Amino acid sequence: MLWLLSFFFQRLFSSQEASLTKQVVIPTVEADVAFGLGRLNLTNSEVRSRVSKALDAVGMSEYLQRPVQALRGGQKKRVAIAGALAEACKVLLLDELTTFLDESDQMEVIKTVQNLLDISGEVTALWVTHRLEELKYADGAVYMEDGRVIMHGDAVSISKFIKAMQSSYFDGINS
Repeated sequence: MLWLLSFFFQRLFSSQEASLTKQVVIPTVEADVAFGLGRLNLTNSEVRSRVSKALDAVGMSEYLQRPVQALRGGQKKRVAIAGALAEACKVLLLDELTTFLDESDQMEVIKTVQNLLDISGEVTALWVTHRLEELKYADGAVYMEDGRVIMHGDAVSISKFIKAMQSSYFDGINS
């Protein structure tokens, strides 16, 4: 079985806009989403169809000809996700996907991923985050330290475990 994996990551740059811009390959939304399809030997019609479906799936259809640089951070992330969907990726590795986004864009991106997973039983998302508030959107979670799995289970259990560790740490500092 062949698994197609798409990896989104947050690079560390001196400014928020620089990091978001570096994740975008081509100037227009349509061209950016179509970029990875060039290696698949598809007809122009197939490319247009995949791009259209992917942009529909992330709620970005009306931005087809918009310059990518004119988009907000959350919209740029959704365009990147659409690119992976157009390539029919089955696993999305989302590393710190909401980093550098304001609260509105964070929710927009989280809801986009949730909708994709609900609509398509074919896509799995692995979400790497330091934000405990994002755990409530997870079906399951893994807590790691120094590259080792410390605990895995449902999101509620992991959240309680982390909060207990934080509390213990702060109690130790304050005594």
